Amino acid sequence: MDHIRSLASQVTIPEGIVFRDLQGEAVILNLDTGVYFGLDPVGTRTWHLLRQHGTLQKVLEALLDEYDVTEARCREDLLDLVARMEEQGLVRVSHAPAP
Repeated sequence: MDHIRSLASQVTIPEGIVFRDLQGEAVILNLDTGVYFGLDPVGTRTWHLLRQHGTLQKVLEALLDEYDVTEARCREDLLDLVARMEEQGLVRVSHAPAP
């Protein structure tokens, strides 16, 4: 798996991805591959922020404003979640060059 190196990376959602919110939790389904992915409430909020903002830096800033979490922990969890979704074909990440 290609690791996300920068919070400047841009995230887009490919066609064929279906999202359903189920009372605060969610399921994402890739119609092309049949892969589905469950999200807890924080993951669901992250998905909405990804759709709204696109860049990981903006998503991180929004999450830090909304949750009582350290920046380091939030960054690590965000990058891990996006990497796992990318691996499953649920998002596309345009990797920013490393500084």
